[in-house]
Amino acid sequence: MSDGEPPVPDTRVLAVASHVVSGYVGNKIAVFSMQSLGCDVAALNTVQFSNHTGYRQFTGTRVSASEITDLYRGLKQSYLDDFDMMLSGYVPGAPALEAVGEIAKELKEKAQARGKPGSFFWVLDPVMGDNGSLLLSEVKIVDMPSLTRAISVLHERYAIPHIIITSVSLPDAATTVSSTMPNSVPGSSAPTPTPQEEGQGQSQPPRTKTLSVVGSTMTSARQPRAFQISFPAIDCYFSGTGDMFSALMLVRMREAVYNTEGDLTERESWLSDDSVDALDLPLAKAAEKVLASMHEVLTKTAEGMKGRVQRAKGFVDEQLQREKAMTDGVNGCGHANGNGTTDQDGHVDKKPRLDSTQTTTTTTTTNGNSDGGEDEEKTEERIKEEEERRRRKQVEEAEKEEEVQARKRLHLMKSKAAELRLVRHLDSLRHPKVEFRARRIECS
Repeated sequence: MSDGEPPVPDTRVLAVASHVVSGYVGNKIAVFSMQSLGCDVAALNTVQFSNHTGYRQFTGTRVSASEITDLYRGLKQSYLDDFDMMLSGYVPGAPALEAVGEIAKELKEKAQARGKPGSFFWVLDPVMGDNGSLLLSEVKIVDMPSLTRAISVLHERYAIPHIIITSVSLPDAATTVSSTMPNSVPGSSAPTPTPQEEGQGQSQPPRTKTLSVVGSTMTSARQPRAFQISFPAIDCYFSGTGDMFSALMLVRMREAVYNTEGDLTERESWLSDDSVDALDLPLAKAAEKVLASMHEVLTKTAEGMKGRVQRAKGFVDEQLQREKAMTDGVNGCGHANGNGTTDQDGHVDKKPRLDSTQTTTTTTTTNGNSDGGEDEEKTEERIKEEEERRRRKQVEEAEKEEEVQARKRLHLMKSKAAELRLVRHLDSLRHPKVEFRARRIECS
């Protein structure tokens, strides 16, 4: 295959996932990735948002289950449902998810009716866990052996033929698990030095934090054939990585299957013979290529992100200083004349101050004595003190609001900087350099 040819034969994909107007998550990045590798992609968008939810503010709408069904019915009536593969990502709600499942079921039944069960393949990107926990109540994930046991459950109980788990950061069996281990990247952990290393009295070179991709293809008896690919973690937050990974796995899995000898493309679920070793599985070969592309794109994104974040911080700091200078100018130490005009020191108080005639306080004189004048002076002093307290409170509240807005602006700028710079690095997508190789892991 020449460099100019797509890595897969003609492939028509139905991509069911979210969509954003600006940014690269969901179908926005998945469709681009698959099309860049030669796939014909039909996008069925489950949400239409202005931007991804990591910005903490967005507008848009979600589709209903009936709308998903109706859109697919429109494809069928125009004979546009000739899909070889399907990719599903975020689906809003159980009814909508059931509608997507019905679509996949129908496409699978069509393939079986043609006598070619391998002519349709579904890549499903589910939410299988959160904060380091897999959503399987009977299996607690604390280390690699417990993760492989969870994989066995998915194969045996649910007959899931191929499993890929990304961004794994679990200690090996010989490493003690610590719930207080510091994390630099969400989910990443630093290796613990051995007693021998600690007793040497010499400084050790810093160890690179690593993450892993763990995968497995089941045998005919639903037993796992597991592998692990480790790679250095990048100390940055990115958005859209899972969507990109799933899209690339779809393409690279099809490529690996078509490059495998035999009739694997005709088999249901593209299951290799039981004699095939874990490291020779199409899933392992596909994962190596996908991880190579991902690591290149993330590294290049991170290189540019530092400068963009620094510029964002500088912009926000400059705005804060400018707003503080304006506040100091308005609420300076000079005394205004009570009507919002400038005093002799050039300071302006835009909020009119109250004088004794504007208050409900009254003063009286008794028996013709001069005590009334003293009372009036004290009253004016109390009014001035109250006004000063009120002014300081307003200044403090304004400064707090400015800080809140500044943090918000900085978060939005950081969120934009975290968008993957995929469109500028197509070579990493199409011709990645594979550096990280799979290694076999045993499942208990």
